[in-house]
Amino acid sequence: MKVIAVTGVPGTGKTTIAKKLAKRLNYYYVDVNKIIKKYKLSEGFDRKRRTKVVDIKRLNKVLIDYVDFFKNIIGRENIGMRPMSSATITKTLTKQYIKKTINKKFIKKIQNQKIKGIAIDSHLSHYLPKKYVDLVIVAKCDIKELNKRLKKRKYLKNKIQENIQAEIFDVCYDEASERKHNILKIDTSKGFNINRLAIQIGG
Repeated sequence: MKVIAVTGVPGTGKTTIAKKLAKRLNYYYVDVNKIIKKYKLSEGFDRKRRTKVVDIKRLNKVLIDYVDFFKNIIGRENIGMRPMSSATITKTLTKQYIKKTINKKFIKKIQNQKIKGIAIDSHLSHYLPKKYVDLVIVAKCDIKELNKRLKKRKYLKNKIQENIQAEIFDVCYDEASERKHNILKIDTSKGFNINRLAIQIGG
């Protein structure tokens, strides 16, 4: 089972990449924003930036739980082992977070869909330890195009400048490199070829 983390500055196209890749490769799409809300991982709201303050360590624990959960279902099938029953998987869910929301119905749905991996969508996804992630895709975008996209989202001027600076200095890429991830950069300024990308990462 492959785990792909798609990261990048807001507006660079990471959500588009993650969703298209998940559909093309039959991966389960993980929306980290929903996870942050579901598990109440926000520690407050930065009024100046108009953004939630997220506890990275707690977020990583939840995402690691998800990775372990999917490996229990998908990983065994990929190496020819008999898949666990829904009841057995439910009993093994001892982690403090996902055991509260994962149920037999969800497990059966994943098994029936024959999911082959997961695509994690978030500008925080590259903070996951390397051993849990096979590939980090860093979405990139031309500065002028990024400025247009963020203005269209009605971001405040200071938030636009902050994100543009992060893009100029390749913050997401550098942070992923510091964690020694396998990295692939994708420029979305003029779109991208999802089939070519899928083949490139082995799908």
